[in-house]
Amino acid sequence: MERKFYRCFCFLLLCIASLSLSHGETQRTDSDKSVKESDINQETSNSPDPDASASIFTHHPYEQMISLMLEVNRACPDITRIYNLSEPSVQGRNLTVLEITENPGVHKPGKPEFKYIGNMHGNEVVGKEMLLYLMIALCEEYKKGDELAKFVVSQTRVHIMPSMNPDGWEAAFKEMMEKGEASWLTGRSNANGVDLNRNFPDLNSEVYEHEHEHKGRNNHLVKVEKAITNDKNLQPETRAVMRWLAQIGFVLSANLHGGDLVANYPYDETRSGKTQEYTACPDDHTFVYLSKSYAFFHKTMADPSRLPCDKQGDSKPITNGGLWYSVAKGMQDYNYLNTNCFEITLELGCEKFPPASALEQLWLDNVAALFNYILQSHIGVKGFVKTTDNKPLANAEIKVSNLASGLPIEHDILSLEDGDYYRLLADGYYHISAHAEDFHPMSRCVHIVNTIRVGVPPSEMSTAPELNFTLTSKSLPKPDNKDEIAECDALWTEVQLGSQLDDRDLLISILSYLDPSTKWSAMADRLTTVQLYYYLAEGLKLLKPEEMKEVLRLMPRALQEQLDMVISATMNKK
Repeated sequence: MERKFYRCFCFLLLCIASLSLSHGETQRTDSDKSVKESDINQETSNSPDPDASASIFTHHPYEQMISLMLEVNRACPDITRIYNLSEPSVQGRNLTVLEITENPGVHKPGKPEFKYIGNMHGNEVVGKEMLLYLMIALCEEYKKGDELAKFVVSQTRVHIMPSMNPDGWEAAFKEMMEKGEASWLTGRSNANGVDLNRNFPDLNSEVYEHEHEHKGRNNHLVKVEKAITNDKNLQPETRAVMRWLAQIGFVLSANLHGGDLVANYPYDETRSGKTQEYTACPDDHTFVYLSKSYAFFHKTMADPSRLPCDKQGDSKPITNGGLWYSVAKGMQDYNYLNTNCFEITLELGCEKFPPASALEQLWLDNVAALFNYILQSHIGVKGFVKTTDNKPLANAEIKVSNLASGLPIEHDILSLEDGDYYRLLADGYYHISAHAEDFHPMSRCVHIVNTIRVGVPPSEMSTAPELNFTLTSKSLPKPDNKDEIAECDALWTEVQLGSQLDDRDLLISILSYLDPSTKWSAMADRLTTVQLYYYLAEGLKLLKPEEMKEVLRLMPRALQEQLDMVISATMNKK
């Protein structure tokens, strides 16, 4: 990453002063009518020392948070909008969002929707402050003509909710003011004592059952209003977020926590029920890519020399959720299994409620990563699904297979109301198809090479390539797909001759070890990658259990996961 991005951002210290001075003097614009001054709770007894408000780098109680969001809206009325979710918190505080984009309030087909959520655990406060600073940075840098801010605002619809649990924050802040520190648990849960990150519908158990039976949906598993009606334990904050996710077609998200320094990715809940076990979701490869896109642009998260938060632990920059510790009913897995949205969880520091004096350095540590992660909503591929008479097709299923292995990524996404879709994918070769009821499916192949990141000049940045599908009604003959077949054949040849050969060489090496009497190197040219995996699976069956265990232990995890998928696919065909 280019070190120049770690510039001071001193404008934050100046623009907040000018915003505060303009409070009450600027005409309210139409874009902030949904949040009125009467929405702000005037609990001034919980406010920090008024002298501290001269600096942006302070902890913001609820009413100050809302005031700051209103000031950002006034400063950038053309690119911001403030709105509240469908329900307030248990104690009546609104869950307020600032939207930042050109033409706010409207989904533009082809422009991905992104969100940041902070303060889900009320006593984990760093994320909340980082998101407030990010709002200011986007607004002020856009006005100054900064090319990166202009790219983000013009190409992405960004939604920022600084606090999902404002009641918990107030409880933690009160204890901080009274005792000089906040305990590890005070304010973590909402005002009903419920941990919001254990309160979403448990969709993991359902999808794991579908995997076991080789049937059933792998996405959009429940209807939101039906789930809310049936589950009386859902909290108002949870219900509001569930409706929000159903209303807006989010593509990418991060949930900001504290207490450690690591990027955590799905699945959070283990398949086996063990407390710790690597539990890959179908898009494991892409989630690793996304997690690294934050961790390696953070100033210290990926520093191998940094001390771990837990003296008994380690300082790894990213982790699979299930491997770290199993979490059922979490928001991260709910996003993945019931929407099109890919969400990771970011732990932003060892200290959950650090002193205000630490906030400026925390901002400098996180700013590049916060911007870089937003850019990742443009990786992979996007496009439109339409009919032959140019009508958009909503809810068309976008299915993806790895072109090298021929194996499906068992997680489909759905096209939106305008027929637009966004499929996040890490680098690789893919076979992508669109399916809709009463229409012939259509397939395309694509080689994804993602280059969008902080440090690349914005003039050289580009959004995800478009891959459009025009579906023909089944009442008409199936269209000729010679061009698509030729496209896929050409990419398959590239795969065979290119980057995927490393995996094939490793497979041949293992097969030669298991069965040295067969000339695998000579045979390999006549075998597909899937066939090589199949022969490997058959060879492993001939080993004694302890021998098989030793071979599997030496195999890279990615190779093991591909082998598991081949075995599952083979069983499914029997």
